[in-house]
Amino acid sequence: MLLISCPHCGPRDEVEFRCGGEAHLTRPGPPDTVSDDIWAGYLFMRRNPRGLHYERWLHAAGCRTWFNVARDTVTHEIKVVYAMGQPRPECT
Repeated sequence: MLLISCPHCGPRDEVEFRCGGEAHLTRPGPPDTVSDDIWAGYLFMRRNPRGLHYERWLHAAGCRTWFNVARDTVTHEIKVVYAMGQPRPECT
């Protein structure tokens, strides 16, 4: 089980959180000018890297705050937790 450190509540078990998928995606727009192929890519095509991955998480059973996590998908080690809206940090 992962131990995720909520920026507001501190370390909590993974069961209190919900993963919101890949972080730092830019929505294409305006909608009436975007082709179906671009919308399909935005909605359904996600990276699935082996190694460092940036994800959005919700503390669903706590403060209900969204935040970002940089996590290694091989070891599940959480490298850094940072607030929504902050730039993606470089991690090793």
